[in-house]
Amino acid sequence: MYYVAHRLFAAQDRALAARLADRLANEVGADNVFLPFCDTDEEDLVAQAKGRRLFELDRERLCRLTAMIAILHGPSLDDGVCMEIGYAGALGTPVIVMTTDFQTYSMTGAGTPLSFPDPLVECLASRVVRGERLGSPSSTLGISRFEAFEERNREQIERTVKETVDATLGVSAHRTTALPVSGARPRTAFVEPSPYGGGESAIGGVLTRAGYALRTATRLSATDAMAAVRNDWAAATASEVFVADVSGPETPPGAAVLIGAAAALGRQVAAYQPRPVFTHAHGREPNWRNLMIQYASGAHITSAADLAAWTGV
Repeated sequence: MYYVAHRLFAAQDRALAARLADRLANEVGADNVFLPFCDTDEEDLVAQAKGRRLFELDRERLCRLTAMIAILHGPSLDDGVCMEIGYAGALGTPVIVMTTDFQTYSMTGAGTPLSFPDPLVECLASRVVRGERLGSPSSTLGISRFEAFEERNREQIERTVKETVDATLGVSAHRTTALPVSGARPRTAFVEPSPYGGGESAIGGVLTRAGYALRTATRLSATDAMAAVRNDWAAATASEVFVADVSGPETPPGAAVLIGAAAALGRQVAAYQPRPVFTHAHGREPNWRNLMIQYASGAHITSAADLAAWTGV
């Protein structure tokens, strides 16, 4: 089974994912490709808790994949897609990330160029396919300059889709995965801070008082970000408890990836968000964050007191 992960909340993203899924289905068969929203019948699905049911349907596929294709465009990466990348990656599924973003990112002004704002995404990918350049200019005879520009974008998309499908077939044939995982160590906890929030010290204090050996993410401030990524991944996936500060306009990408990984590995997961912003969609229960983040997290914590109650301090 091949899984195409994409941002659900805009028609152009759904259309791009459908185009890619169709091209992949031509190679591996339609029954071997899963496209969320389309294949979960998002608009017509009826369930007592529709968001939870959608999460369960997606998670069921995530547990039995040949490979995943994740469509990401920065700098604000879709937190649901990032969670799915972490979930698949922790289970040893090859992840191919496709982007048409022409920007690159770095931790410092002169730092190593990265395809995404958090180096964890790049390190976890088996392959990143970047289609950052427009197609070649064509004759504008009989069309407006806007139509000509649209054609250049369409050519860029088609070229990137083809390269992504080819990369997926090549990677899945070799079953390559990027980062290993190990068993959980008792009484260990990992804290993933948010670039937008300041809850790290409060979270760490509660976990320390509860008797956990504490580990904290370092990659976003490390001199060698790539080495720190591997250390963060190893520490997070080997911890019994994982707590992420998900404050921000969306769950920060690294936090979303690690929530997915921890959930896939059966760890205790808590999401810390002092000021939740609820999302609403037709037929769904209100979600305090992207539904994949909400249901992958075993607890939603808004204060140090909530965390203390959850840990039994």
